[in-house]
Amino acid sequence: MRIVATKQTTVDDIVEQAKGAGQVAAKKMFGEYGLYCDGKLVALVCDETLFAKPTEAGRTYLGSVTEVSPYPSAKPYFLVAGERWDDADWLAELIKASAAALPAPTRKRSSERSNKSIS
Repeated sequence: MRIVATKQTTVDDIVEQAKGAGQVAAKKMFGEYGLYCDGKLVALVCDETLFAKPTEAGRTYLGSVTEVSPYPSAKPYFLVAGERWDDADWLAELIKASAAALPAPTRKRSSERSNKSIS
């Protein structure tokens, strides 16, 4: 059950605050947003709330964490308090630490074509 749809301005603000982490971008996913740093999915923005992908580096950086599912049936992510978004250096460090702890994104392979001839 969706509480409130995330506004584009919220996502734009988060991306702007986190830009010190590297190449930060947001992509619309399933009606909400995925936050990427250097091609790695590092967080979700759902219901006007920021959820960082759980990593040991993120846990260490945050100290005390609250784990919450960003949407029904999702694995828990780290809840990032809204007042922390205004601290660009703090947010960029969280995003950078999370991205560094995640594996490089895998490239999607194009589907292999069958060499069957049509008779």
